[in-house]
Amino acid sequence: MLRRGVISESVELVVPFHDVDAMQIVWHGNYTKYLELARFALMEKLGYGYDVMRVNGVKWPIVDLQIRYAQPATVGQRLTVAATLVEWENQMVIDYEITDTTTGARLTRASSTQVAVSVETGELRLLSPELLLDLVQKVLT
Repeated sequence: MLRRGVISESVELVVPFHDVDAMQIVWHGNYTKYLELARFALMEKLGYGYDVMRVNGVKWPIVDLQIRYAQPATVGQRLTVAATLVEWENQMVIDYEITDTTTGARLTRASSTQVAVSVETGELRLLSPELLLDLVQKVLT
């Protein structure tokens, strides 16, 4: 699932009490929230945040999400969530890794796939917007 990407960003967080279940581990559905925090930071790093996407007339629904849980996260644990852009020309594929900030132990790996859709017409765009391609190229050079 995890591929070597070219542009990465990470965020740190402490698992709050309201994210855990009766067993005191993070409920599986809350991991997507952590992934989104890292994805948002990655898009901001590129200069392609939600406001820019909207003005550019494109929305990016997630069409595939894969998560592999290796170890559970627990309340109060400090996590590092890394997001890495691995594909962007025809779709946006982002790989994620959640690790324990203190020990570096890998807890979770994930990957999301998003496609560009016109805000105005709702039609799928087969190529990513030029703006995204330009912003990625700018970061790469």
